[in-house]
Amino acid sequence: MTPVELSRTVLRAVRRAVDGGELSVTVPGRAVVTPPGPGGCGDYATNIALQLARPAGQPPAKVAEILRPHLLDTPGVTDVVVTGPGFLNISLRDTTPAGLVEEILRRGLRYGHSDRPTGQIVRLHAPHEVRAVVVMDAIARILVSQGALVRTSSQAPPRPEWTDLLGARVDASDTPDAPAPFNVDVCPVAAPAPSGTPDARNPLDINVRPVPAPADPTPLGRDAARWALLYPAAHDRPRITDEHLVQRESNPLFRVRYAHARTRALSRNAADLGFDPHPGDVRPGDPHPGEPRVTAGVLIAALADHPRILGVAATAHAPDRLARHLVTVADATLALLPTVLPLGDEKPSVAHRSRLALAEAAGTVLAGGLTLLGIDAPDHI
Repeated sequence: MTPVELSRTVLRAVRRAVDGGELSVTVPGRAVVTPPGPGGCGDYATNIALQLARPAGQPPAKVAEILRPHLLDTPGVTDVVVTGPGFLNISLRDTTPAGLVEEILRRGLRYGHSDRPTGQIVRLHAPHEVRAVVVMDAIARILVSQGALVRTSSQAPPRPEWTDLLGARVDASDTPDAPAPFNVDVCPVAAPAPSGTPDARNPLDINVRPVPAPADPTPLGRDAARWALLYPAAHDRPRITDEHLVQRESNPLFRVRYAHARTRALSRNAADLGFDPHPGDVRPGDPHPGEPRVTAGVLIAALADHPRILGVAATAHAPDRLARHLVTVADATLALLPTVLPLGDEKPSVAHRSRLALAEAAGTVLAGGLTLLGIDAPDHI
């Protein structure tokens, strides 16, 4: 269950409590779920009871106790604990490393995506500037992954190289002197999430106005140009230089793409050795006793956080959040890869199969994230 799915589960619990006469509140359009804070437990926590306490006219802890049995009735939820003033801490089934890897491999590039439309409608508008148009395109891709319906427009028709070379899609454009139709800006402050469930009569209108590119990025080619424009935060000035083309560790884009390519190469090499991936516990082994467990733990945490990062990037309209997360996943993946294949005369073991499955899951997350940024995930580098 992804954070987006769990958020909907929390809202269904509220709706059941309202329908049953246990709470007298308006069901909100959104429930925030996050990793538990200090003093919390389980896999996720939500402050929905604190949010509803005042309109319900009851203490947050009482509201939490009303919602708790409705959450426990949900398939996949194994436990719900109330902590602090009324936080609901939710434990989910299949949250072991093996369960996480199985989920990623099953969902493929759609891991972390919403399973169904949310009903949210977002209209994005950008000025006639290359970075704004590319950032708008990436925001649209991420919002669609989270179930939103998105329409994009620009102040003037985008240049052919922006659409043909950089792959930035724009649904409609205004005349060059037309005023921006919206009044909510992505930069410098992210637009707030809507308070209710939007519909076609109440869309969320967003101006996408990052700091402009200081130079034409198209000589870098599609992948490097998009990364150069998307990796910095919207309020930061992007660097349009050849550093994005160098194939060494100092280049974050290279590390992300190289980590993906290495996971694909390991799968081919494992097939040549006659063994397949199988999700399971990643245990220490030779020649680095203890290191695989530590390295795998960092990678597993990053993979588990991917759905939350997608949700944050969508809500904050910030593709840079996703780009930086991919660098974190790539660095953890590259640290694990030397432990995946048997060395010398060593025979493939259960541990090797587990590490291979984890590496393939990491490659899947990297490919999915790069795809949302509009960047190619090569199998060979």
